[in-house]
Amino acid sequence: MYRAQLNVALQGAQWTGITTRLAERLLETNAVEAVLTMASSEEDSWKPEPILITKASEIANCRGMKMGFAPLLALLDEAHARGYRRLAVIGIPCQVYALRSIEQQENIEQQFDKLYVIGTPCSDNTTTERFHEFLKLIDATPERITYLEFRADYHVEVRYVDGTKREIPFLKLPLSKLPSDFFPTTCRTCVDYTNSLSDITVGYMGGHGQQWLIVRNARGAELLDLLGDEVELSKPGSAGRRRGAVMGFKRNIERSSGGLPIRAMPDWLRPIVAWLMPRVGPRGLEFARARVEMKALEAITVLRHGPHRRIKSMIPKHIWDLVAPYDEHPRAQELPGRESSTTLENRPK
Repeated sequence: MYRAQLNVALQGAQWTGITTRLAERLLETNAVEAVLTMASSEEDSWKPEPILITKASEIANCRGMKMGFAPLLALLDEAHARGYRRLAVIGIPCQVYALRSIEQQENIEQQFDKLYVIGTPCSDNTTTERFHEFLKLIDATPERITYLEFRADYHVEVRYVDGTKREIPFLKLPLSKLPSDFFPTTCRTCVDYTNSLSDITVGYMGGHGQQWLIVRNARGAELLDLLGDEVELSKPGSAGRRRGAVMGFKRNIERSSGGLPIRAMPDWLRPIVAWLMPRVGPRGLEFARARVEMKALEAITVLRHGPHRRIKSMIPKHIWDLVAPYDEHPRAQELPGRESSTTLENRPK
């Protein structure tokens, strides 16, 4: 695990451009014949569209964040049909999870000689249309926004077409004005924020101002080696304490899932807390741990209150270990392998 940044940041990159540069290097060195990733739709720059890139010079067109859903893995068949035997895939956790499932079930190794998987963390997603509603809430001229990023210093950075920038503290975001279904249940019950099935994860939450690399296996190390001295690596930092923030999140998510309004912070207190959090709140790896534990608590709470109580099949054991320090434990029949008598009685004969 590293804190990382490119020595020379790529123009227009979301951070310094490590993910983009990894893809470029794979094509430049002929390690792969194509990279499967997301580009922006011609109609809407925020809308993702799957694409197969075969030239390093075209990777830059895919840089930056998109918001929405698109069938990335649908192009696996096209890659195979074109005769590509060496492929890289850049995806968020749910896409990588599906890719690994295909890899196991359909003998994908018979189709590809080599498969590199570059993962990016993902917390929540929504439709592109819903994302435009969010942009309208934070700016009077949302059509001018070209860049938006939730940063680990408790601010959202917004950039505009004229090159100007704006920073919005998390506490001043109009999240209470978002509809209850703004984030789908599938995202709210995801327990793999860190994209653990990728070969290498490139994010920022544990980077504390820089990017955050998690090299997960030999192939991930091979990917990092492609950058050589282009990348500066250092030990991740960690500061602050996360328990108070996570417990506060737990109480709010329990209230909202139970149909009660979230207890809003008084307006007079928001500027004070917004100033304090980047200085005394969890930072670096402590910030990343807080986010992972918040997502774990959210998944359990949402599944308990939702119409489909699938906790025992959707919450793995290690998640219960993560939430135990917050007085959250599996209830009867919530662990895999245990079924209630009612379930057995109602099972179709």
